Amino acid sequence: MNQKIERRLRIKASIRTKVSGTAERPRLTVFRSNSQIYAQIIDDTKGVTLASASSLKITDKITKSEKAAKVGTLIAEAAKAAGIETVVFDRNGYLYHGRVKSLADAAREAGLKF
Repeated sequence: MNQKIERRLRIKASIRTKVSGTAERPRLTVFRSNSQIYAQIIDDTKGVTLASASSLKITDKITKSEKAAKVGTLIAEAAKAAGIETVVFDRNGYLYHGRVKSLADAAREAGLKF
C-alpha cells in the first residue's frame, strides 16, 4: 500500500477510538474516492446504517466540491426523514478541507447538528 493511504488509515484508526455513534447520536462518516463522495449515518451500537447519500446519482456538470455540498444536503434530508437531528462527524482520516469540509458545511446548513 502506498504511504498516503497508510497514513489515512492510521489517522482513521485513531479517530475511531474516540468517535462512536449511538442511537441518540449516530456517526456521520464520509468516504471520498477520486471521482465520487459518499456519506453514511451509522448506529455503531447495533451496527446499522440509518441513512446514506452519494454523488453517484448527481449527473450535473459541477465541481467535486459542489457535488460534495449536494451530498451534504441530501444526507441531512435523509437524516431528518429518519428522525435524526444530531450526529457526531467522522472525517474518516481525511483532512477537514475541500470536499469533506463542503459536505459538512452543507449538512450543517440543511439543519444537521454536530
